Amino acid sequence: MNLFRPRSPEVQRSPSRRASENKNTTLWVIEDTYEGQTFFKYVNIFYFLRDSVLMKFVSLSTFDFYTGPDPTNFVNQSTAFAGGLAYVTSDNKVIMKGDNTTWLAEGVNRSSVRISSQAVYNTGLFVLDLDMAPWGCGSLLLFYFSALYNGEIDIIEGVHDNEHNQVTWHTAPGCNLTATANFTGTIVQTNGVDNLQCDALIDNNAGCGITEWSRASYGSYFDSQGGGVFAMKWDASGIAVWSFYRAAIPQDITQGLPDPSTWGEPVAALPPTHCNILQYFTNHSIIFDITFCGGFLQHIQKW
Repeated sequence: MNLFRPRSPEVQRSPSRRASENKNTTLWVIEDTYEGQTFFKYVNIFYFLRDSVLMKFVSLSTFDFYTGPDPTNFVNQSTAFAGGLAYVTSDNKVIMKGDNTTWLAEGVNRSSVRISSQAVYNTGLFVLDLDMAPWGCGSLLLFYFSALYNGEIDIIEGVHDNEHNQVTWHTAPGCNLTATANFTGTIVQTNGVDNLQCDALIDNNAGCGITEWSRASYGSYFDSQGGGVFAMKWDASGIAVWSFYRAAIPQDITQGLPDPSTWGEPVAALPPTHCNILQYFTNHSIIFDITFCGGFLQHIQKW
């Protein structure tokens, strides 16, 4: 996964500044990369003197493993590595999975992993390449950006054996989807009415969601096509999400020079028309989560 920051070729900009609204003058400069052998750890080496001896300090972590209470037994880093639930292959493929081999006694929660980045982000262009994603009855796969009380952006929200990914936003009261915005997906409805309120305090924290039209966006067909790429552009002009199955990944992405202005309409978009993006979404960590059962899945009528 790569994070890019905007920079204008005409005017030098600080990485913390948002992208120019002129799509033709925005360059995206890579800032962070999570991949391969360094996905779960990075090495920052600091040298300092102590009693006239040169000492070395090494920092070795990029993600925290969540182990709090949940219907899923989320395990810590050492348990995940020892049990084969998180590892990196010799050809640099990052693997995260839930336990799919253990026969459990009644009432015992199945083990899985949920990780969150130590780094926090405010705007940017994020590109995730997946070879495959877990799916199946009673499972929930999430790739999202979140901060306590500061909004949540679910880029991948796949449940059970559904074939269509759902992009969802959860916020404090006052942030709403714009039904007339340009995107190719379909707004999630309740009783035939569009869920436009992203307010996490109503409707069992359903948020405001958009379902992708492509059945290659999640599930067995996504995996059979070799996976694909998900991209999110997040700035003051809104939050937009694209997905591309393996054979349709734009060349600019594969070359490491992403240009969202050439990707066409996003599958989902939250414009600032009825939601102040920079107010409702701040200081987000990157989170990967494979959940079994739980409150959200109880509200999805598909088994």
